[in-house]
Amino acid sequence: MRKTYPRLVLDGLVFPEGPRWRDGRLWLCDFELWLPDRRGCVLVVDEAGSARTAVDQVPARGLGWLPDGRLLVVAGRSLLAVEADGSLSEHADLSGLTSHTCNELVIDPSGRAYTGTVDTEGGAIPGPTLTELIVVQPDGRAEVADAAMRVPNGFMITPDGGTLIVAESRGQCLTAFTIAGDGGLVDKRVWAEVPGMVPDGPCLDQEGCVWFADAIGNACVLVAEGGKLKERVETDQGAYACTLGGVDGRTLFVMTSTFPSGDSFDPRPGRIVAYEVDVPGAGTP
Repeated sequence: MRKTYPRLVLDGLVFPEGPRWRDGRLWLCDFELWLPDRRGCVLVVDEAGSARTAVDQVPARGLGWLPDGRLLVVAGRSLLAVEADGSLSEHADLSGLTSHTCNELVIDPSGRAYTGTVDTEGGAIPGPTLTELIVVQPDGRAEVADAAMRVPNGFMITPDGGTLIVAESRGQCLTAFTIAGDGGLVDKRVWAEVPGMVPDGPCLDQEGCVWFADAIGNACVLVAEGGKLKERVETDQGAYACTLGGVDGRTLFVMTSTFPSGDSFDPRPGRIVAYEVDVPGAGTP
């Protein structure tokens, strides 16, 4: 780790999540969880902290890009595609497959998408209900790949395209699947157990390790396959997602926020903070 103190990139957000680094910019969702209309948006931020709204008034909970360059957004129980003119079209209707709101997203180079469902109505930590992991084919056809996930809360695909790694928040672990030729998931296995932590919003580095936000620990943690903890950076609020990016891929962007408490609560406590790390990002995202 080159430095262990954070740099503030942007504040004044509500609940930033789902960060992705693309074309020299950080893309993210801002869940407006406790604002009256609870709509949300997609923001694009440069490294200096200058932000613009890419998609407004959409309950975005995950981002990815199709091979043709269109942005795909998780919204409610649908995947929405942002067309060239800025309009939204429904890429996939997942309402018949989901027990709760869809959350998080990763897309492979063929345009196949993986998302999951999370019951977060009770607050920061997802409920105990087993929820679904869903695979969406490039043409929008979708099916449940696993109906017994312990709250899938972030997805990564290894650089060789052969493995999907999932952060299971209620399972206190990272779970791996082998990706079959048709996009189906087989050989489910524990990739790393992280007892006492709630893994959320993970990303891969070039050594094959995973950074994840610990949703109850005010920290981001680097873990190797098998569960060895390698590094930890502290945050002064709850940490709910992270991604590696920046010019050399060695900037760890962390999404933080604080849930409402008391009458004087700041409705926009969300921040993006950044740490410089030694190993750059890899895989998708």
